[in-house]
Amino acid sequence: MRFGGSCARRGKGGLFGHHPLCAGSVKRGTLSLMVSKSAGNKAEGKAEPRLFPLPSEQREELLSACRICPCNCGVNRLKGQLGVCGQGAALRVARAGLHFGEEPPLRGQGGSGTIFLSGCAMKCPFCQNYQISRGGLGRDLKEDDFVQLCLALQNAGAENLNLVTPSHMTVQLAETLRRVRSAGVNLPVAWNSSGYEKIQSLEIIAGEVDIWLPDLKTLSEDAAGRCYGRPDYPLYASQALLFMAGRGAVETDEEGRMLRGLMVRHLVLPGEMASTRNVLKWFAEHLAGKAWLSLMTQYTPVRIPGEKRGIPGRRLNLREYGKLLDMLEEYGIDDGFVQDLSSTGIGLPDFREVNPFGDDLFCPVQGAMVVPSNS
Repeated sequence: MRFGGSCARRGKGGLFGHHPLCAGSVKRGTLSLMVSKSAGNKAEGKAEPRLFPLPSEQREELLSACRICPCNCGVNRLKGQLGVCGQGAALRVARAGLHFGEEPPLRGQGGSGTIFLSGCAMKCPFCQNYQISRGGLGRDLKEDDFVQLCLALQNAGAENLNLVTPSHMTVQLAETLRRVRSAGVNLPVAWNSSGYEKIQSLEIIAGEVDIWLPDLKTLSEDAAGRCYGRPDYPLYASQALLFMAGRGAVETDEEGRMLRGLMVRHLVLPGEMASTRNVLKWFAEHLAGKAWLSLMTQYTPVRIPGEKRGIPGRRLNLREYGKLLDMLEEYGIDDGFVQDLSSTGIGLPDFREVNPFGDDLFCPVQGAMVVPSNS
């Protein structure tokens, strides 16, 4: 996720922006913010009570024949077997630091306290983070180490704890996040996931999550199979997002920082505008007024070593970008963000480096256990 530059307000309820736009218009160029009166409620009252701890016997049952994600691989992660996600029972972290490339309500002034977890069950053939999602870069952390990492991010001024690709670690994180809270970390916790999740697993972690940041990659079984190798993705993702939306409306503080609620992210793929249309239509019908939408145009062809599946070989073009903005108008969606269309693409992160994104987007935090690339 890389959002930069200025942003412009659309509609009457803008939280951020330097260039107000007339209602019903979309700024073409820069990062456009579309916020209507249905989103961005000020936080009121107390947070929902946390759920009771997961019993140890249930934790062991879930990890000994893993069914946490829709892959249902059934491996015994407690005995060192690796699931489709490439991970065992340990909580493995690749990088942690302050991320300034997220949407404005997430990065705020202090940056999003981003924790990149190793492994992923989706294995998208063009994943920008393939070094950690597939390559296994990272270090296994004990609970105490993870707690100290979160404390370091809070002390450094992070606006939230942003857990990237956490779904395959649901059981471990449910236990560990309770200890994080007990240690005095009071930041909102963001669940930054692929959307490929089971309701049963989300119920385990729901009491520990404040902000939901799932992808909605596609709602077409054909596109899900061709582009991601997961034809059942639309079924699981749509159910997961409805569950997340049911946890409560978007809430912000006085400065517009997101505290709770759902922001749905969709990466627009070149040549797949019909798939994007289905996503926008579904969002308008099921989540309008209940969530924000963040549209990403940053797709860049990534050649992953050993990956044989075909991927789009180009970036999004101006014609497709124009269609995207027209579709927003057609479906009346004005809660969220549209990423700028870059003519040069973006630089890909290199997780072998101490700072994988560069100083303008990411700041490793002293005490947040920057993980050596050879671990």
